[in-house]
Amino acid sequence: MTHLNARAVLGLGAAAIIAVIAALMISSGRQPVSEPKGAGYALPGLRDHLNEIRSVTILGPENKTMVSLLKEEQGWKVLEKDGYPADSGKLREMLITLANAELLERKTANVERYADLGVEDVQAKEARGVELRVEGLSQSARLIVGKVDDDNSATFIRRPEEKQSWLAKGVLRIDRDPLRWLDKALTDIPSSRIMEIKLSQPGSKSLRLFKSKPEDSAYTVADLPSGREADPASGGLASTLAGLSLIDVFPVSAVTIPPESNLLNAQYRTFDGLTIEVKAWNQEGRHYAQFSAQLDPELAESHLQSEVVTPSQTADAGNTQSSPALATPDPDPGRRLDALNKEVELLNRRFSGRVFAIPADKYGNMDKSWADVLKPAPSAKTKGNRS
Repeated sequence: MTHLNARAVLGLGAAAIIAVIAALMISSGRQPVSEPKGAGYALPGLRDHLNEIRSVTILGPENKTMVSLLKEEQGWKVLEKDGYPADSGKLREMLITLANAELLERKTANVERYADLGVEDVQAKEARGVELRVEGLSQSARLIVGKVDDDNSATFIRRPEEKQSWLAKGVLRIDRDPLRWLDKALTDIPSSRIMEIKLSQPGSKSLRLFKSKPEDSAYTVADLPSGREADPASGGLASTLAGLSLIDVFPVSAVTIPPESNLLNAQYRTFDGLTIEVKAWNQEGRHYAQFSAQLDPELAESHLQSEVVTPSQTADAGNTQSSPALATPDPDPGRRLDALNKEVELLNRRFSGRVFAIPADKYGNMDKSWADVLKPAPSAKTKGNRS
């Protein structure tokens, strides 16, 4: 290698090193400068007292209350939605993120620049952030939550009584729509529990589908017309109450309910004595329903007793396979009856005095006529071929 080539190589190497150092400096410049240890948390004291919180209020522009979450004996509820149960998992996730929101970096203390971070006072008409008010601690806690810094998994915040704003650890995206804070699970009764389905359209003959035993493979259509067969797919109607989620919820007083003669009626009875009654209707492109639940104690006790199979009974029957009854989580009929009563209580606490907007497919499962549960009638040509 010539002396000239060696100098060129050394020059290129030096340039490369300078480029790497510059890149590192630029990269580090993009990271928040962590405050010295001891800068603390956005809401000090919250971490050790999460279970003491009794209410969370979310306020938006012009100091308007957008969402009110209140904790009562039965759990959290959303006041703007007739006190319907809140999604406690979502709420707890937010509170944990809030409790762990360490202060990472000081930001502006200039009032005129608050809007850039979304941390201006929510009294402002154009406020971009929200104010959280947490009650139940020794002192009320307030925090303005602004924009999210996704690059650093952090959020801009400011305590309303202070001028200093901060970049705090954790992503806090606060929903302002009370609907998004609801526990939307309405019922989750698997089709395997359904013993009988009764459906009635306005002015039409009622349908009744039933099983004699849970292990039956298909539902029988009662009063089947002569020469007609049931469509096996009709058994899918038993899944109506499985994974049924609400779209919205209203107090009865806020909804105009059609006359009884214009309502769909559906009834679902389970093998263990639970009955769900539904009245449903279609209005302006949305599907609405009212629900009620009750328990038949005699049917429940009879079913629970029939499921109790002792090992000796299984052996006497010559059955070498394990019985499903033996795998029941709680084989004590008394405790299981208590669980059924609690299930009815919980359902009616959700149902009572309310109207629900429900998904179109679940409504469609209730809006069925005889034509929907029967196989197509054989044509005259088909009949002739059979003869």
